[in-house]
Amino acid sequence: MKPLYAFYGDDFTGSTDVLEQLAEGGVPAVLFLRKPDAALRARFAEARAIGLAGDSRSRSPDWMDANLPGVFDALSDGAVVHYKTCSTFDSAPHIGSIGRAMDIGIRALGGPAAIVVGAPHLRRYVAFGNLFAAAGTEVFRIDRHPTMSRHPVTPMHEADLIRHLAAQTDARITLIALDRLHAGLADAAFSAAEKASDAVLFDGMTPDDLAVTGAVLLAHGVRFAVGSSGVTRALVSAWQAAGLIAGTPSHARAAAVDRLLVVSGSCSPVTGRQIARGVTGGYTAILADVAALLRGETAEEERLVRAAVGALTAQGRGTLYSAAGPLDASAAAAGERLGAALGRVTRAVVRETLLRRVLFAGGDTSSHGVAQLGIDALTWAAPVEPGAPLVRAHAADPAVDGLELVLKGGQMGGEDFFETVRRGG
Repeated sequence: MKPLYAFYGDDFTGSTDVLEQLAEGGVPAVLFLRKPDAALRARFAEARAIGLAGDSRSRSPDWMDANLPGVFDALSDGAVVHYKTCSTFDSAPHIGSIGRAMDIGIRALGGPAAIVVGAPHLRRYVAFGNLFAAAGTEVFRIDRHPTMSRHPVTPMHEADLIRHLAAQTDARITLIALDRLHAGLADAAFSAAEKASDAVLFDGMTPDDLAVTGAVLLAHGVRFAVGSSGVTRALVSAWQAAGLIAGTPSHARAAAVDRLLVVSGSCSPVTGRQIARGVTGGYTAILADVAALLRGETAEEERLVRAAVGALTAQGRGTLYSAAGPLDASAAAAGERLGAALGRVTRAVVRETLLRRVLFAGGDTSSHGVAQLGIDALTWAAPVEPGAPLVRAHAADPAVDGLELVLKGGQMGGEDFFETVRRGG
């Protein structure tokens, strides 16, 4: 059976968010961590949705030109193919270019592409083409967001998403704004836009807005979509309304564990506060020598392994981290190399201790770190917090097979999030 839906996540964190939306809709799904061959896909033959976790948000346009055509080809049997971005849509012309990825997808799959960024379940909203995101109890325009406006790699300096994308692509983009959605004119607006547009951006403030959007995508047979897990929510609503899925939403709950390792390459102030709260709650904090890791010093990796094993043996709780909040603006971006080093440390700790649950914090850390664990695929296990579910690893290595992971963006979660993950929600 061909999948209803296939997606590529531009980082691992956002990829697991999609698994959560599908599980809540009762759609069997699997997330592959390598391009699946026939044998790997056959292991998950019941899946009606398939994904491939990637790291393109930290890659150059040249890398995308070389790699994304093959990705879209591998996923092309999905009725809809989704290039999954972070709900904060952070990207730049030189790195993580959503515009370049969209151009490649349109060439591979046809257009117009649908752009859906609003994800009200994550408190991300698009109104008249402008993106807003929550931080704590407040909602900010994205270019004034306390974290995303100062992101160390892709700071968001423009809230108007069409203007933001104009620096990355020459694609003609039309907006279907809230007033069209609410007046019942979204279908007619799309019909008019698709004749003269390469992509159509949908506003979205509420689940009802996403339901309208999903109905339009389904009615027009849209093959390619770009955006947050709002795309997934919109499609699940449309499939349910059309009777295409009849799965039972999962009501699984995670059990508590005695031991948890937190691995953080995030420099978000939110994660910084979580690290501080963890220390007061009994988590041994282990600060990495980032410069030594970036120089490839195996002695530093071994020191971190020994410290983490010691913390898990003594207290059952440890945090490996590279920063406890925002870096100086002059600090060089090193997400790939740092994430890979922390991933190697994590795998050594898991194999030595037979640890069963790990929390990764930070998009780049999650992508490049988890890639070091030798995992073939992930499936959804249980909810923890919206956008950061518990997922289960499938791997040839017995020490890694069955490992439970939570992959969270740096700005996600309350101050006691580490304990929330350890307790299982």
